[in-house]
Amino acid sequence: MVMMISKMKIYIVGLFLFLVASKGLINEVDAAGECGKTPISSAAASLSPCLAAAKNGRAAVPPVCCSKVGALIKAAPKCLCAVLLSPLTKQAGINPAIAVSIPKRCNISKRPVGKKCGKYTLP
Repeated sequence: MVMMISKMKIYIVGLFLFLVASKGLINEVDAAGECGKTPISSAAASLSPCLAAAKNGRAAVPPVCCSKVGALIKAAPKCLCAVLLSPLTKQAGINPAIAVSIPKRCNISKRPVGKKCGKYTLP
């Protein structure tokens, strides 16, 4: 009987520890990253109107691109940098040195001027 109670206590303590550890893992998965709860791939896809301007510094930046970049900077300023440094950027043929100039080319007044984004600095 005493042995059964000991096993029951061990089981309950083990279950409690498992639940506590699981909660920590769930919180880590749900935690907000650079783009909040939006995956970087989704944030990058939202900037698809900027593709030509991110490859060519002389290309006109479409107004829809400017509005998307402006909204992203306002909602999650670190997200723009996370997108620029993501492997998706390289796969799409985007030149990060050109892409960081888009907020300036869009005349976004509240852009993070001078912010370091990897080895690039936002103008």
